[in-house]
Amino acid sequence: MNATSVGALLLCRAEPAVVRPAAHLLRERLLLAPAGHGWTVLVPEGKPWLHGGEPVDRVVVGWATALAVGSNWPVLALWWDASRAGYTLAAGFRRTVGYVWLEDGTPAGEDEAMRTFAARLGLDPVLDLQALEPLTRQDPEADSRGRLRALAAFLTRTGLMLPAGLTPGEPADRLREVARIQPGAEQLEWAGWRDTVRAELDVVEDGPLGPWLRGPKARLLAAAQLATGVPLVLWAARRRSAGWGFAGALLITHGALGLAYDRFRAQE
Repeated sequence: MNATSVGALLLCRAEPAVVRPAAHLLRERLLLAPAGHGWTVLVPEGKPWLHGGEPVDRVVVGWATALAVGSNWPVLALWWDASRAGYTLAAGFRRTVGYVWLEDGTPAGEDEAMRTFAARLGLDPVLDLQALEPLTRQDPEADSRGRLRALAAFLTRTGLMLPAGLTPGEPADRLREVARIQPGAEQLEWAGWRDTVRAELDVVEDGPLGPWLRGPKARLLAAAQLATGVPLVLWAARRRSAGWGFAGALLITHGALGLAYDRFRAQE
């Protein structure tokens, strides 16, 4: 396989500060850069699809899924090789959705996939879907990489603005060089398990459960668990009720751990 004919970009619908902790968890060398309002682009520095035996689409599907799980923002992976190009959208724990075009631009996906894609990005189900429909039709003047560029151009209406030169379909080496010189670009590398665990905690805290793990709501919840658990254990001891005693002890444990975690993270 020709190395220059294979490449990928990961587009995250979140600001770089939010994406950074999750991207560290991939344990891959990546370049991170802003990509418009509310978007971040990740450019792989390595070429695992050339050395690991897996095709590029399978590699980036794994990356996109790992980034999206546990977060409240979707990840769009754009990929291309010598014979095809396509995208995969990952959002939370839901099944990924994707579309493929053959090298000559022939659509090889299902219309339903494009509708699901629009819905998960919160696009207009009528006007935006109509704008996407040409990508699912035959076009003798469009090749597979042109389809990806058209998709990226369409997404500018959502705030996406890829830096100049960071174009889907370009050789991977060129994409890396362009990404390195972008304002706000960062190089991400895996820094060991301690930093990885800290990064994972940051990801969880930035997600929907974050307010219940750290901060005023978390402390209020922990205090309520302690306030309920202590009298429940005492009541269960008088009644010799093992079941209620266990429930009370569990509430006390959760409450104590919640307060300890909040204090520990505040001191970091």
